[in-house]
Amino acid sequence: MAVITVTKENFQKEVLESEKPVLLDFWASWCGPCRMVSPIVDEIAEERSDIAVGKVNVDEQPELAGKFGVASIPTLVVLRGGRIVRQSVGAMPKSRILALLD
Repeated sequence: MAVITVTKENFQKEVLESEKPVLLDFWASWCGPCRMVSPIVDEIAEERSDIAVGKVNVDEQPELAGKFGVASIPTLVVLRGGRIVRQSVGAMPKSRILALLD
């Protein structure tokens, strides 16, 4: 599946109402570690049809970043049924990102 650009306008539909677990990547264009994680998140989105993958640009969506208490990026959040089940901060290898989904 394609990565969804999550905004405050589509957050309810794409994240809270998703029937699949959702992996959210909070990032910014100026963040070096975010640029390392981004292609891994894209790869997971292509490989895993059982989850939805979204990206939140913290500079463009400060309300969403605040709602999740994002103070450092990249922050990865896994939601199931609209509830946070896992959250992790910092760049990490694909294996650790996949482990967040299990």
